[in-house]
Amino acid sequence: MKNIFLHIALFFSLVCFSQNEQLAQYYYDKGDFEKAKISYEELLKEIPQNSQYFLRTIDCAQQLLQFESAEKAIQQRLEKYQQGNLLVELGYNFQLQKKDDTAKIYYEQAVERIKKNPNEVYGIANAFERKVLLDYALKSYQTASESDQNFNFNYQIGLLYGQMANMEMMIATFLDEAFTNPQNSIRIQNQLVRFMVDEGDANFNELLRKALILRTQKNQDIFWNHYLSWFYVQQKEFEKAFIQEKAIYKRNSESLANIVNLGQLAIEEENEAAAKEILGFVLENTQDLELLIQANSYLIEMKIEKAADNELVIIGKELEDLLKQFEISPFTLSLQLIQAHFTAFKLKKPEEAKAIVKSALELQLNDYEVANAKMELADILLYEEKFNQALIYYSQIELDLKNDVMAHEASLKAAKTSYFKTDFVWALKQFKELKSANTQLIANDALEYFLLINDNTVADSTQTALKQFAKGDYLLFQKRNEEAITQFLAILRNHKGEEIEAVTLLRLGKIYKKKGDFALALSQYQTIIDQHSDGIYIDEALYFAAEIYNKQVVPEKAKPLYEKIIFGHEDSIYFVEARKKFRQLRGDTIAP
Repeated sequence: MKNIFLHIALFFSLVCFSQNEQLAQYYYDKGDFEKAKISYEELLKEIPQNSQYFLRTIDCAQQLLQFESAEKAIQQRLEKYQQGNLLVELGYNFQLQKKDDTAKIYYEQAVERIKKNPNEVYGIANAFERKVLLDYALKSYQTASESDQNFNFNYQIGLLYGQMANMEMMIATFLDEAFTNPQNSIRIQNQLVRFMVDEGDANFNELLRKALILRTQKNQDIFWNHYLSWFYVQQKEFEKAFIQEKAIYKRNSESLANIVNLGQLAIEEENEAAAKEILGFVLENTQDLELLIQANSYLIEMKIEKAADNELVIIGKELEDLLKQFEISPFTLSLQLIQAHFTAFKLKKPEEAKAIVKSALELQLNDYEVANAKMELADILLYEEKFNQALIYYSQIELDLKNDVMAHEASLKAAKTSYFKTDFVWALKQFKELKSANTQLIANDALEYFLLINDNTVADSTQTALKQFAKGDYLLFQKRNEEAITQFLAILRNHKGEEIEAVTLLRLGKIYKKKGDFALALSQYQTIIDQHSDGIYIDEALYFAAEIYNKQVVPEKAKPLYEKIIFGHEDSIYFVEARKKFRQLRGDTIAP
């Protein structure tokens, strides 16, 4: 019984303490520093060793211009705990009073303590960083590294150079650290990407490129070729990345996997010429079955994507020849599924396509391979308008691979199936859940359909236009593009000025762009820009139009469109890319 009362008392004590902490934070955030100071002092009485509470009391005193009481409190704590970071606090208290000479004395004392005990660098450097005294923070890390060779603060030093806008020293420090400690490369690359895309000055990319080229020239280690290849991939300059990857392969011909991956990235970025060159090199230089199948799969998919009707027979024969060459086995599953998809969606022979997939499912496949085959089978059933059967297979994948990316993809396809069959209530529920998916592409896709259904249901409770739009999307899924165009044009005629108009124009723009009819695509986007500038599709219209002009090398038309996204649509998913391309067109980055 005593233990029960003890636990109850302890529980209420913790609850009260937590509430007092929240109250102190509330006063602090509100700017009521008098009450916040009293609250933190009360908390400090309970836990005297808590440095966070102490620093808050000092901050509050300084906000209230109570510098003498702050100085006395810091001195007393310094005498009691002998913590070097308190010298920084003491110096800063004088700096706030414009007594810079006195402040400097204490800052230098703090750095001197690091010389005697390098372990103190953590608290002292952190204190300098919190006060944005970056020169002293840098000096602290450098002093610790000089005093004890076991310390390595290159990463922290690189970050500080970045904060100080000393880009050349940041790059040099980061690259030296990456070479000395390759295990830190990913972390360093993440920081470099942040400056390349988000926060860097106008010439950052050029400085980084020159630094990397200089290292490849001075040091023959292939580490630098890898780094330069990585840099060019970030810039989406796949031809230049390929030059580096070939140089690596000539000196270390163990694997072409990186080059295959580079080809895949080029495909994703619609750089067909680079992809063909890269994957062609793979086919010429490997006998590895897996890589051969992978490269051939990517190449044949590119052909299928761009194929005209009169080329389908040739492609079908090419697929048959590849499967004869490499034989039917789990290793060639990707080719078998490509053949099935081609047979259903291009040759319009779904029964033959299903037979190919069902034959593949009889092979000794692992769980992911089974899921891939079932996904293709479900897609073919969806093509045939067998919605419920398709949903069964999508659901099986969701259950078999819970929380996997492929399971999320199956969930998205299941939601789209409900959408195609105009079961908008269920589709909306599924899209709402998928908005928070870990995979950004799936989350973005789900958000797009969620907004489409939600907005057009609010605007038209009968969902007449939405049903017609879903039919157009289904025709697109079936690769019946001309019929889809007719469907979307009918929506524009019959529902002019309604909510559905802007998204219909967007769909048409995407179809025309894919067909290579850029003038018609631009016309759709321009209508959105002119007539729906306050709608949710304006940033997409601006970006897609800018992309067409950019690829046609018409910078004077692309640049103002990117600029409108930068200054008017900061929350757009295209914001980062728009800013990057705007800077390039403006000439911020010197051409290599």
